[in-house]
Amino acid sequence: MESVLAVPRLPPHDPGTPALSVVDMHTGGEPLRVVLAGCPELVGPTLLAKRRYMRQHLDFVRRRLMLEPRGHRDMYGAVLVRSELPDAHLGVLFLHNEGYSSMCGHAVLALGRLALDFGLLPAPPAGAREARVNIHCPCGLVTAFVACEDGRSCGPVRFHSVPAFVLASDLTVDVPGHGKLVVDIAYGGAFYAFVSAEKLGLDVCSAKTRDLVDAASAVTGAVKSQFKISHPESEDLAFLYGTILTDGKDAYSEDPTTNICVFADEQVDRSPTGSGVTARIALQYHKGLLGLNQTRGFKSSATGSVFTGKAVREAKCGDFKAVVVEVSGRAHYTGAASMTVEEDDPLKDGFLLK
Repeated sequence: MESVLAVPRLPPHDPGTPALSVVDMHTGGEPLRVVLAGCPELVGPTLLAKRRYMRQHLDFVRRRLMLEPRGHRDMYGAVLVRSELPDAHLGVLFLHNEGYSSMCGHAVLALGRLALDFGLLPAPPAGAREARVNIHCPCGLVTAFVACEDGRSCGPVRFHSVPAFVLASDLTVDVPGHGKLVVDIAYGGAFYAFVSAEKLGLDVCSAKTRDLVDAASAVTGAVKSQFKISHPESEDLAFLYGTILTDGKDAYSEDPTTNICVFADEQVDRSPTGSGVTARIALQYHKGLLGLNQTRGFKSSATGSVFTGKAVREAKCGDFKAVVVEVSGRAHYTGAASMTVEEDDPLKDGFLLK
């Protein structure tokens, strides 16, 4: 069918509200909506200050892009901002259905590609097979390494995390409907509780997603009410992001281990979860189940997509023994759009069905 309009144009919208220009991507099935232009200026001397400012004054941007009718319950987003760190090529704030996270590995894998392809860093030298992209996340500076050819991304991306560590190992919590369970809490740029789905009477590979969500949410609620999360460097990072249910196969194997991450307001990660893989590698290293530079595969029970991860060196985070983790995966572009607003639209700021 011929195009109705020879030149595409924006639909009628409020002229006082600039359209939000976005690029959509996915990593292992998990969506990422990247805001390139149209977001009002974020005020603050640091990235964490900008995060607080956006939460307090510009949350309508998150709601308009993440929630229905423009998004959906499990949409994920990123706003590109200037970083105060001299080594950073870009800064980023992460958005989801409930608010703002401190780290997102699937987004970093995608943003590495986007930063290179959209010229957000100097072009790599002629003949380079990989480009280095320094991304300032709320948790700290993360380095992505983007496979490239002729200056453009061409395949896999890997990143090196902030120091990842175990906050609590073999912690007993009383989970409503399930009794006392032993869980682990580890940090990979965000804090997660880890527990084998089998302890909740479920098979992470075959159970219905709704049942997994309900079980993971019960664990998250129990940990939040019974254990205080703390971070040695910043209170902005001291919160439990979600729960990751695993297949219990933590000992090293050449076969991937399967998990599902439920975070924020019962949001389900379609990917294996980059920051979750980081935290889980730290946990396995802490328990002596994995050595340095021993690569492990992690599969999403939602989509079957796989990330790989390995602890590349030991580090410290405050007084905690930590490791820097390398996570690898693939991201893909899915489209671009301009999101507009009509002032008389009663649902212009989005809604979320419970």
